Amino acid sequence: MYQAEPAFRANPEGLNNIFVRNANGAMAPINEFIMLTRVYGPQSISRFNLFTSIGVTGSPNAGYSSGDAIAAIEAVAAEALPVGYGYEFSGMTREEIAAGAQTLFIFVLVIVFVYLLLSAQYESYLLPFAVLFSLPIGLAGAFIFASLFGVTNNIYLQITLIMLIGLLAKNAILIVEFAVERRRNGMALVQAAIEGSEARLRPILMTSFAFILGLVPLMLSTGAGATGNRSIGTGAVGGMLIGTLIGVFVIPVLYVIFQALQERISGKPEQPLTENLNPDNGPAPEKPA
Repeated sequence: MYQAEPAFRANPEGLNNIFVRNANGAMAPINEFIMLTRVYGPQSISRFNLFTSIGVTGSPNAGYSSGDAIAAIEAVAAEALPVGYGYEFSGMTREEIAAGAQTLFIFVLVIVFVYLLLSAQYESYLLPFAVLFSLPIGLAGAFIFASLFGVTNNIYLQITLIMLIGLLAKNAILIVEFAVERRRNGMALVQAAIEGSEARLRPILMTSFAFILGLVPLMLSTGAGATGNRSIGTGAVGGMLIGTLIGVFVIPVLYVIFQALQERISGKPEQPLTENLNPDNGPAPEKPA
């Protein structure tokens, strides 16, 4: 590697002043051995994973999700790219592909944890299904609103679905818990379901609609990051609205079905024992006739 002061390398003729020793030991000008040719190249070269690359930015067409766009790119690349060329995803698409394989696993894990916790709470392996089977109603509501408002099934909507599992299960847990308590006190099965839903109807509607109204600004957001905000807001609003309005009617029916199955297997729940005791913990004295 030759180094020289700027004054001696300012133009091609400066090579005439550079001498190297040849095989015979004599000094010869370097322009006897090389030839300069003017070529033009880019000011900067983009690389990705140490490979020369070009960046391509795109978005899915209306009516198609980001997953559809990724699948289309993979199909076209497999058919049209010549030998020696490849492609890689970067940015949010790369994160979506990495997280996409984990989405199903996360959903299954969430459902299993909810089921185990409810089984311990209700001391039953069947009654938790009254809560779990009410969740698809709200999850379907999230997809319905996403379709109505043009939101694609992206990573933000999938995160919202996981959040909705907890929010919708909360409403079902309240209704089932109050119905179970009334059933243990000897009330008829259907009547226990009706009174349990009536007792929790007002709190469920108040908390659910407060949550929905709080998400409306997120659903209508604009500006930077609006796509993610609208995806989360639209999915949560649709899931909570439809899950709450329809769930208050479906959850008592599910409770009646699974409580009846539970009682066929293990019998009716025992009523709590109440004894009439005096302050001295002895039997209460009989009243005179």
